[in-house]
Amino acid sequence: MQIINPATEEIITSLEEDHSSTLQLKFDALNKAQALWANKTLQERMAVIAKFSDLLEAEIETLALVLTNEVGKPLQQSRNEINGARTRIKWMLSNAEKYLSDEVMVDEPGLKEIIKYEPLGVICNISAWNYPYLVGVNVFIPALLGGNAVMYKPSEYATLTGLQIEKLLKKAGIPDPVFQVAIGAKETGSALLEMNFDGYFFTGSYKTGKLIYEKVASKMVPCQLELGGKDPLYVADDVVDITTAAIGTADGAFYNNGQSCCAVERIYVHEKHYQDYLNAFVTEVKSWKSGLPTTDGTYIGPLTRKEQISVLENQVVDALNKGAKLLTGGKAIEGKGYYFEPTVLTDVTNDMLVMQEESFGPIIGIMKVKDDTEALMMMKDTDYGLTASVYTANRARAEKILSELDAGSGYWNCCDRVSAALPWSGRKYSGIGATLSHQGLRAFTKTKGYHLRG
Repeated sequence: MQIINPATEEIITSLEEDHSSTLQLKFDALNKAQALWANKTLQERMAVIAKFSDLLEAEIETLALVLTNEVGKPLQQSRNEINGARTRIKWMLSNAEKYLSDEVMVDEPGLKEIIKYEPLGVICNISAWNYPYLVGVNVFIPALLGGNAVMYKPSEYATLTGLQIEKLLKKAGIPDPVFQVAIGAKETGSALLEMNFDGYFFTGSYKTGKLIYEKVASKMVPCQLELGGKDPLYVADDVVDITTAAIGTADGAFYNNGQSCCAVERIYVHEKHYQDYLNAFVTEVKSWKSGLPTTDGTYIGPLTRKEQISVLENQVVDALNKGAKLLTGGKAIEGKGYYFEPTVLTDVTNDMLVMQEESFGPIIGIMKVKDDTEALMMMKDTDYGLTASVYTANRARAEKILSELDAGSGYWNCCDRVSAALPWSGRKYSGIGATLSHQGLRAFTKTKGYHLRG
């Protein structure tokens, strides 16, 4: 399996992929080691995870460069991702004892009723390439804290980062058989689905998530899916500083080249502010530096996957054929690397691909609406339900609109953010189950009720 630098199209290295027999060896090792890991105290497991976080900090420059070289993320954004992962780990460590320890529900003379949180066992974590540290720690950190062993399959586009994660976890003190990396692409993932894991946790596209869900259903084990989104954002008529709103929402749409499940993908602007918003938005987009992700100041690097260029080109052609206007961008950048111009389309309608299908790239459609009712109708017009954002001076107004949207996260005067304290969950095509928060800590456990008399 060749690892290719998307900025230069040069081969970084080649790796031997796992096959059925090597995966079985790793699975057997996980099964043998899991009970020993689970028998360690929670405090002992927490100490190892804390050491892992320290190593992320100590080796951040090396880790960031590996990540940038294989996925094309600008170097500062790679550093930001690793630091963000450490922030999530800190929250989990601060709350693990509270939410993973025994809960006494009834304590009276002659009777005690207790909930115990036991590990699922050996879990399969099929992860993503766009934020391998962030979406990774959402799963394997609480899984390990809960006493599970983990088969971690990084995306084939972020395998080197997956191997760095494995190295540091074991350097921190995770016993060698407790965390195993499965190397490979589609065939490796398919082989994992045939094995008898005690839980499956996937981050990726709706299409693949649906396949996994159907494939493992008969196993009767937990299966959580963190999938994509077509996340809407509404700018209301009472926004005071429209320039600041435009700058912030442009970042929400284009950060990490738009390759984020919770990136802003559809924008609806009240007609009062429409033109001023467009002017500020396009000015901000044109100010960004595109180029090599290892160059200081680069905001837009290459796409990670070459195949995504044709998806974006198709969305642009479809929109223009249906009457949209192109304000900037619209095509791939010639030369080496998988570069695509930051693209802004206006006069869009909700029947255009750019407003219906996940883009996962540097492209946005912006539509004018006359009031909250029209905005809400347009925001609801999607099969996805990950996040939704409202910019308004009135919190009650924002909460009313957000309450009517079937999305896992709602934002008021912000967008494209994730907090370890809140559950990360999707509705409809955006997934099932939750990571992060106390729900995410407990997602990797199974409950047992103890009825104690005497």
